[in-house]
Amino acid sequence: MPRTHPDHDLIALGVRQPWAELILRGVKTIEVRTVDTRQRGTIYLYASKKFTDHPAAQAATEAHSLDLESLPRGMLVGTVDLVATRACEPDDAARACVRRGDVIGRIGWRLENPHRLPEPLPVRFLPYGVWFYPFRRKRQDPSAPP
Repeated sequence: MPRTHPDHDLIALGVRQPWAELILRGVKTIEVRTVDTRQRGTIYLYASKKFTDHPAAQAATEAHSLDLESLPRGMLVGTVDLVATRACEPDDAARACVRRGDVIGRIGWRLENPHRLPEPLPVRFLPYGVWFYPFRRKRQDPSAPP
């Protein structure tokens, strides 16, 4: 069954541009993080307000002909399935759009089935950590009306 948006129960992951765009295009299928997560399933992808300052971002931007200024920021841009996590291996670098040395000692979050929202959605509540609920307070009962 297709989701309707906004989905008040769907948790969001904040990712800086151009990474969010590359995830939506299915290019970046591994999100590299310093910590693991037990979160699985469909999540919102939130394009953070700031661009990344990661050195590999410029190369990825050029390789995929991205116009950074046209990329949405500070909005939900799509959904993606977080299907697994594990310690990164050097071969994960290409799927993460970073250099091989950037994945050493990191955790790879495997992403599948990216879907771009027809229009980016503004959030009601701003991110307060890695994970956040964009349309309800963290401790709000999910069965309560929004």
